[in-house]
Amino acid sequence: MLIKDNTGLIVIDIQGKLAHLVDDSTKLISNCVKLIKGSNELGLPIILLEQNPEKLSSTVDELTTILTDITPITKYTFDACASLDFLNSIKNNNVDTWLVCGIEAHICVYQTARGLAEQGYKVELVSDCVSSRTLLNKQLAVNRLQDCGVEITGLEMCLYELVRDCRTPEFKQILDLVR
Repeated sequence: MLIKDNTGLIVIDIQGKLAHLVDDSTKLISNCVKLIKGSNELGLPIILLEQNPEKLSSTVDELTTILTDITPITKYTFDACASLDFLNSIKNNNVDTWLVCGIEAHICVYQTARGLAEQGYKVELVSDCVSSRTLLNKQLAVNRLQDCGVEITGLEMCLYELVRDCRTPEFKQILDLVR
């Protein structure tokens, strides 16, 4: 079970034109907005990654408007764990469980989630908050990550798991997000 005091969120490469070219992009971006808002409401640390922003552009406006206090970490490797800035950021947040969302599921999301797991972190892929240009590639990534020990969760599942109790102050805001 997820514990909010020990969980963070990593948002991977939801950038530029590619963010609107992936399978079911409108739903992906909408779900990621909800996940980020829920994570903010729960006080989770959030790390934002951008792959080669000079070429791929920056994070889409739908996300930057709710990530106002977060500076993206630029990376050039598909596995963010190869970036010292990223490794320092995850260590400085003092959590051992990371929710992962973003694009493309079979490239940067897959390699980063696997890299985190190999570093000893518990990783949960938020399956309705990841995508690739094809559904087949997304499913391939989900299957491969599950095979190597990454947990698979969904937007509502992880948020309710983090809230745990309908009497908590965050419950109403989480309920409003997922309705």
